[in-house]
Amino acid sequence: MKLSVITDEISADLAHALDVMREYDVRAAELRSLWGRNVADLTDEQAKKALGILREKGMVVSCIASPLFKCDLGDGGQPGAGRRHEALERTLADQPAVLDRCIALAELFGTKLIRVFSFWKRGELTLSVEARIVRELSWAAQIAGQREVVLVLENEHACYLGTGKETARVLKEINSPHLRAAWDPGNAFFAGENPFPDGYEAIRDYVEHVHVKDAVRLDGGECRFVALGDGQIDYPGQFRALMEAGYEGWCSLETHYAPYGSDAETGSRLCLGALKAMFSSAV
Repeated sequence: MKLSVITDEISADLAHALDVMREYDVRAAELRSLWGRNVADLTDEQAKKALGILREKGMVVSCIASPLFKCDLGDGGQPGAGRRHEALERTLADQPAVLDRCIALAELFGTKLIRVFSFWKRGELTLSVEARIVRELSWAAQIAGQREVVLVLENEHACYLGTGKETARVLKEINSPHLRAAWDPGNAFFAGENPFPDGYEAIRDYVEHVHVKDAVRLDGGECRFVALGDGQIDYPGQFRALMEAGYEGWCSLETHYAPYGSDAETGSRLCLGALKAMFSSAV
């Protein structure tokens, strides 16, 4: 397993985020939002500037955290059902262009992985909705194969596929080496699943990338993100299971937490310290 961080969880300033990561000896960046602009919306000049900063800081890119398929499955027109992280609102018809742009960015930054989603959740995950998701993800996986990249499908509670079980079912149906899983235990927890061991056991054969964030469920049923290690997700067990399975990919911190009265950088520093300790214990 290798450590990575989604940089804007520390700071919108890429150089500063990378400096913080270097303090914790993390040398891989997942790119989602830079300078207040989503990675998919960077100009060519901004992308080249980012590449220069990454090289200067001695960093590699683990994954392009794209907004691909964070849109309505139909014509839509409603506001997004979850966070867009500065990405522009787009329709289903816009997605081929988003995919093409993100593949170009992956090639520029030297990574094979592009994170994708399963459409804003606008109701129940019915058989007909799932069939439409399979159809849309299938054409994207075919293009990914032609361009020699891998799309990693993140289970996201604001999208139709929120749990490991749901996501694994679609990945099994499509059965492509160019569409794998970005396993997110935190999102599975928000979707009502026990992430480890239950969700992981369902999705383990498809895991190509991992996001790390912790959460608790309050007495009223509301979920809240917390510092890594303070939540109800068994991350020590999850990391041991990944090690035992021979997982050699990235575990990328996606903090989603700031202490009361403080900021995202402080939250990410707390989580980075905890993550490093958990990794050491899992080895």
